[in-house]
Amino acid sequence: MKPWQDQLDLLIRARTPLIWIRSGEEERVEALLNQAAIRLKPRNFARWDFIEGLQGVPNSEGLGARQPMAILQWLQKLDPNKPTILLAKDFHRFCEDAGIARMLKNLSGLLRQKPHTLVLCSGPWVPPSDLDDALTILDLPLPQEPELRILLSNIAKNIGKPLEKEILEELTHACSGLSELRVRQVAARALAKRGEIGKEDLSEVLEEKRQAVARSEVLEYFETNATPADIGGLDALKRWLDQRHQAFSDEARDFGLPLPRGVLLVGPQGTGKSLTAKAIAHSWSMPLLRLDVGRLFAGLVGASEARTRETIQRAEAMAPCVLWIDEIDKGFGGDARSDGGTSQRVLANVLTWMAEKTSAVFVVATANGVERLPGELLRKGRFDEIFLLDLPTSSERLSILELHIKQRRPKLSIPVSSVIDRTEGFSGAELEQTVIEAMHFAFAERRELEESDLILAATQLVPLSRTAREQLDSLKEWASTGRARPASINLNPSILPS
Repeated sequence: MKPWQDQLDLLIRARTPLIWIRSGEEERVEALLNQAAIRLKPRNFARWDFIEGLQGVPNSEGLGARQPMAILQWLQKLDPNKPTILLAKDFHRFCEDAGIARMLKNLSGLLRQKPHTLVLCSGPWVPPSDLDDALTILDLPLPQEPELRILLSNIAKNIGKPLEKEILEELTHACSGLSELRVRQVAARALAKRGEIGKEDLSEVLEEKRQAVARSEVLEYFETNATPADIGGLDALKRWLDQRHQAFSDEARDFGLPLPRGVLLVGPQGTGKSLTAKAIAHSWSMPLLRLDVGRLFAGLVGASEARTRETIQRAEAMAPCVLWIDEIDKGFGGDARSDGGTSQRVLANVLTWMAEKTSAVFVVATANGVERLPGELLRKGRFDEIFLLDLPTSSERLSILELHIKQRRPKLSIPVSSVIDRTEGFSGAELEQTVIEAMHFAFAERRELEESDLILAATQLVPLSRTAREQLDSLKEWASTGRARPASINLNPSILPS
């Protein structure tokens, strides 16, 4: 937090007239500005809101209530010998008014000559374009672990039940990514239940994070019970993921390994890309967040970028977690000229975050094709690796068929070897549909599933590999240049186990 405070102090000392702190944590912003005023004496700290008016200035309490222009006029006339930091709450709601916007522009020039600073605090907001040069933006990060540790420790001490060091550290790690207000709410519920905070509140912390995601229009908290055992084949990918899972441990940090960034899964429809994302989250015991890229693009200019920042913040609030970006090629594969460059700006924000993030957010992006993906997304350093999930080989088709039969008819044992040749070019999803169709045949005659049912179902299904052969061949050719690793071991003899 210290670098943020230093940046705030520098802006105030440099007589930056208008500062917009992008945060919905009003109370925390108020406390931080109050601390800044103490550090930068003899500055005073005052605050204003539409209902209560001016607060913190003797003889002027209540000034400007329901009169936003009046508070700007007060600041304009304020004695330079009384340097003041004024926090105007919810003031962004009045900035569309022509008079307010004009007054803010006038103030931006005047306050450069006076030691006063006007601070606006709000969450997502698109300022009027004529205020672009007047506003200095400062993003308030979520509380860091030292702040959370102090906050939790103080809450426990205030009720006379200090936390043990190990429990304090565990709670601090769990609360990482939550706002100060959310942490206080978790503590309040704990005190109401048991009169203390402790290890039992870890589930409450996770629920608070789920609630934060539920309030998002872009992210979806995805419940899943899928495991790697539910995926037939893809052994090379499974081995790689197991290695990356180990890299999340403290032991890996001590060894010098960075946190894994993520993986891009490319392949035809039905080859298990989405199932893999679900299996990663469940097997790693991490929450799975699904990002709907289409919902990032809001109608207002600048709103898409604001949604992107909010989405990234919410994802980091759930860390460690898996962020699943499904069909990323559809979200970022369009023509930037058709949307005024919005998709390019949003993509740039996402790529910068992916390259620089230090949080334990593992990104799993899936794409059916690469011809629409921008080159920046495929560049090394964005993802730890790119994998091609090709159509399953004969041995993988055998594994997939047996898997789906076992899931639906666990006590049944039937030969499926004669079905393998008849399903060449089938995807995993098409093999599953073959089993389901065969079961319909058997159930209609009120008998057990037989090999002949599978053969009949396979002959009636037309796989995607026949209807979209050119697209699949193009994808294989792209991957063969070394841009992607095969997800199946038997497609690459060099990575066979020794």
